[in-house]
Order: sequence, then C-alpha cells, then structure tokens
Amino acid sequence: MQLPDENIEYNYQRLLAQPPEAWTPLAELQTQHLISLDRLDSIKKAAMEIRGLVGAERELLNPPPKLRPLQAGFIDLPQKLLDQFKRKQDASDLGKIIRISNRLREDVDRIVVLGTGGSYLGPKALFDALCHSYHNEMPAKLRMGKPRMYFEGNSFDNDPLQDLFELLENTCVDPDLTDERWGIIVATKSDDTLETAATYRAVKMEAAKFYGQKSPMLKRVIVPITGAKSKLRDLCKAEGYSDEDILNIPEEVGARYGVFTPVGLLPAATLGLDIRAMLLGAATMTRRFLEEPFDRNPVLQYAAVNYLMSEELKKPTRVTAAWSRKLESVGWWYDELLSESLSKSGRGPTPFTVVNTRDLHSRGQQHQDGMRDKMINNLLVRTFAHPSVMIGMADRNEDDLNQFSRKGLPDLVDAAHKAMTESYSDVARPTADILLPALTEHTIGQLLQMLMLATVVEGRLMGLNPYGQPGVEVFKANMTKHLKAIPNLPKGEKADAAK
Repeated sequence: MQLPDENIEYNYQRLLAQPPEAWTPLAELQTQHLISLDRLDSIKKAAMEIRGLVGAERELLNPPPKLRPLQAGFIDLPQKLLDQFKRKQDASDLGKIIRISNRLREDVDRIVVLGTGGSYLGPKALFDALCHSYHNEMPAKLRMGKPRMYFEGNSFDNDPLQDLFELLENTCVDPDLTDERWGIIVATKSDDTLETAATYRAVKMEAAKFYGQKSPMLKRVIVPITGAKSKLRDLCKAEGYSDEDILNIPEEVGARYGVFTPVGLLPAATLGLDIRAMLLGAATMTRRFLEEPFDRNPVLQYAAVNYLMSEELKKPTRVTAAWSRKLESVGWWYDELLSESLSKSGRGPTPFTVVNTRDLHSRGQQHQDGMRDKMINNLLVRTFAHPSVMIGMADRNEDDLNQFSRKGLPDLVDAAHKAMTESYSDVARPTADILLPALTEHTIGQLLQMLMLATVVEGRLMGLNPYGQPGVEVFKANMTKHLKAIPNLPKGEKADAAK
C-alpha cells in the first residue's frame, strides 16, 4: 500500500474568490474571474452525482442508445490487468506483454513505434517522462540493453520518414548482429487511420529489405497491436501471424483512453519501465475517484473547477504548464484527449501545452496581460531524480550570480513558480497546481488515469458524450475521397514530375 506522500494532489485554492471585507479593484476582478465559495459547494454536489453515474456506466453491458458509444473499460482496466497477472502470471495479458517486451529487448537495438493519436501520444508521453532525456543517444552499455525508440506513423511527413530510413540504413547493416537489428511496434485499433497504415507499409518494406523477404526474424521483430476487427489484424493473419503474436486492444476501451492497453504498456515494458507500478498508480487513482469525498478527490476537483472555468467563467483556453520538459509530451497527450472528447456541438475547451520557464518568455506576457480567456494548470514535480545543478561561485561576478551561489536549478524553478502565481493572483488570473511527488511509474500512472477520469466527468457535467469523435470520422472520409481523385503516377516516374 502506498504512503500518502506518494499520491499526486490538485491544489485549486487560488481559484477561489474569498468574500472581500471591502470593495477593491482586485476584489472586483476576483468576483468576475474566480469561483465563488457558494458555486464551489454547488458543483461539489453535481460532481459527486456524476461520479455515481460514471461508476455505474462501467457496469453496463448493453448501454442505452443515448449513452453510445460507451467505452468506459479503461476505468477498471489497470486493476483487472494486475489481478489477472496475479492469478495467471505468464498466461495473463500482462504476462504476454512482458514476454514480448523481453523478446524485443533481446532481439533488437532499435524500435520504431507506429501509431497516431493516442496510439502515438500515450507511449511518447511515457518515454519522455520516464526515460533518460537523451536515451537514444546513450551507448548500449549505459542504456543497459534497452533499445532506442523512434516514433512515426502519426503524419504524412515525407522527409522525416526518409531521414529515419537513412539512419537505419547507415547504422543497421548486419542483421546477424543484435546491436544492428531493429524492430517495429505498430498500434491501431481499427486501422482506418491512413497515417499509420501507409507508414507501416513503407517501414515494413524497409524491414523486409534488411532481414530478407522470407526471414523468420520479421515476425519476431514486428509486433502488431490492434482491435478484434481491423484491417491490420486481417493483414497479419494473412502473413501467418497467430493470435499469440498479436496484442489486443479491448473493444470497450477507446483509442485515446488506451495508454494502459498494450498500446502504451508494450513500448514502456520494452524500455524496461515498471509497468506494474504504473498500473498500480492508475488503479490507486481509480479507487480514490470512486471512494474519496470531493475534498480528497483530485479527479472530481480537477473536473469540477475546470468545468466552471470553461463553461461559466468563459475561460475556454486551457493551458497545461509543465514545469519540466520531461512532461511536455504528457501535455500533448492531454491536448488530444480533451480535444477529441469534449469538442462537440460547438462547445468544449481549447487545450494547449507550454513548458515553463521556457515558454514564460513567449507566453508570459499573454497570460499575465492578454485576453482573460485562460485557465492555467501547472504540472509540478516536487523531487528531482538527479542532484541539483548548482549555480556555484565564480572568480568573475559580472553576471551578479555569486549572491545565489548556494542555490540550484530546482530553487530557481520554485522561485519562478511562486513569482508567476503571485503575479497572476494579483490580477485575478486563475491558476492551479497538479503536484507530483516525483516522476516515477507510479505517479505517472496516477496522473494519466486522473486526467482520463476527469475528462469523462467533465464531459458528463457538460451534458456531452466524452467517447467517440464524429468530426474526425468526417475528415477521414473526405481525405479518402480526395486521395482517390489524385492521378496515379506511372511506374518509375518521380514525384516532382507531377508538378
């Protein structure tokens, strides 16, 4: 059982307008732009009611039409995976993921992860948050046998993919040498996402050239992750893959809620991350969501106050301010989760991610003195993994830093956060903090599950279905139509001849 200080928390007290003793310009601004205590009490009750509805939804086997699509399987998935692993070990879904990840680590030195949307952003968030910042540049010895990892299949960007092919062709020459072999993880639930499908075909051809068209290594180093009914599954079966070779995305889990399916867990396990600790963190957050009262429930707190900011106080721009570059991809993952889940019927907040203090030099003026349409959620890490980089004493002090010689970069982060929040509070600019004790598998598991659960709760508070993405489906259909209308080039003709 985890200690209390391992739990992440949400500090939203700066969002509350305290009853003023007398009228002041600041008190007037707080009345207009912060949450009244009466409104907070009211939203607490609504959030608790929604919690009950969301809890009940996960039990529905045949939901009524008004709730469809309903893909609430992500809520209980972390605990189910842990329980199944405890009972069945290697024969469990988690055991299979661990077994395949061990095989990949033994067989290859580089992995190309193909996916788009949540199938890209989820594993990328885990990679950036929990691996060495320069993991791919580290020699194999310092990586302790963990493969390098590259992310593609999320766009139609020609030149970066060709750059990756050039890298592989020049560093992976002999398929008999483990440190020159590379593999593929391809993830798509339904395979109607053309970015991933087209890239997979191209990358698979490169792998066939490297290993040989009929090499048995291809099925060892190419791992498909997909839904029960998909073109990718059909393709893999036609190529001789067995059910044991394919990892499954549960039908009851939507793609953007799928970071704790094999989509996120296999890349994480292949990198040597502790996926059981990650799942335990997620399961812990689910229990807090279902059992704890509002005042100890970060899911309900986050959903409720951000709903009020967006819907009632007319602050639809939601800024995730990561105070570590390692969390920037978590912000990108949340951008997609929130946008696809709640941008419906002409409504929904607009998320974007910044990294502080880096982006204070480009966004700080806007947030301090620009339009009052923003709600800022800071992502803060209390304890860093490495010793502090100290400013130190120097013989020359023209930069006037000797006065801070006994302070380190974490001290500067702390001072900058306090300065920013004080400045914003002085003009009633709303900010709140998500506090992580440290960056670990357990805390990241908590954080991602918290944000997924909060997104569902916020959607239900808005009266919207947080599952499904009807607007995206229209785009996909239109893209296929226009792609078919483009004339095919004669064989051997270069693309630039079509100009």
